[in-house]
Amino acid sequence: MLVLMKTHAGDSDIALVCAKIEALGYKPHIIPGEQRTAIGITGNSGPVDAAEFEGLPGVAEAIRVSKAYKLVSRETKPENTVVTVNGQPIGGEDVVFCGGPCAVESREQILESARAVKAAGGRLLRGGAYKPRTSPYSFQGLGERGLQYLAEAREETGLGIVTEAIDVETFDLVERYADCVQIGARNMQNFSLLRRAGRSRKPILLKRGMSSTLEEFLMAAEYILADGNYNVILCERGVRTFADHTRNTLDLSVVPAVQSLSHLPIIVDPSHGTGKRDKVLPMALAAIAAGASGLIVEVHPMPERALSDGYQSLDPAQFVELTEACRAIANLLAARRVETAEKKKGDTAGYLTPSRETVSAEVALHKR
Repeated sequence: MLVLMKTHAGDSDIALVCAKIEALGYKPHIIPGEQRTAIGITGNSGPVDAAEFEGLPGVAEAIRVSKAYKLVSRETKPENTVVTVNGQPIGGEDVVFCGGPCAVESREQILESARAVKAAGGRLLRGGAYKPRTSPYSFQGLGERGLQYLAEAREETGLGIVTEAIDVETFDLVERYADCVQIGARNMQNFSLLRRAGRSRKPILLKRGMSSTLEEFLMAAEYILADGNYNVILCERGVRTFADHTRNTLDLSVVPAVQSLSHLPIIVDPSHGTGKRDKVLPMALAAIAAGASGLIVEVHPMPERALSDGYQSLDPAQFVELTEACRAIANLLAARRVETAEKKKGDTAGYLTPSRETVSAEVALHKR
């Protein structure tokens, strides 16, 4: 159920609706919009009677939400959500670049990476202090020392920090240092971790699971919103298929699919999506053309010496090439949208309703 408030509804009207929802044993979710506020209802096991709310002051109407993902759906919020990370909006007009190594390996490595990302026009720095690895013998990250290095890099460069929390036990520590907490592909359906992310006040970057459907992806995001954190960024990072020419199959068709069903912003990870350095740039360009709000790319000062995922990491010069090429695509698409909007506006302004005599003459000409 979604309760739509009237445009003139005040805070007291909204509070009254929320109190009514709580009295019924459900949970209210206030969703501000451009024109008016909506209040989502979760926690109900069956249908909610719209009559419970339609008589309350300030209520315009109460409507049922058909999607299983209630709060994530565009039915609940038609306008795009813009998530701000360290002052940088994601989901707005500008494409956002997040770069950095797969894992924080040393103070010098992450500082050099941060400088390179900033020089290329990146706004966010990625880097794992905790690394979930397939092999227990692989490098697992530096833990809190890695988080401290990331914080130092932020202090020097001003870049926002995006880093992963791999379990509930370390979430508090990661949250203390990060500007945006990442939930990785392996944890997309770790529901206790998703609920902990929902109680956080930091933005969450949720990566799509390696074998998850679109609905499963959106339902994972619903877990976070349902617990009160509405600042969620979705990330396509490739799915597992029979293809053997790439590490994963980067499913760029999910970008417009998400945008049609959900108001949440979606970015793309072409590094994990392909697993091969030479495929990162072309797939990054394709992601921007598909409408992604940004990219998260692995960048390492010396990829050949990386302790994790060096074969899919770009060096600083390659990252500069990527950001410049992607900006060119983004600017072209933006100019095209402006041109289309102006043309549509001009066509509407120039349209005149034909007179009855003109219509009659055209009909007669057609008959001849």
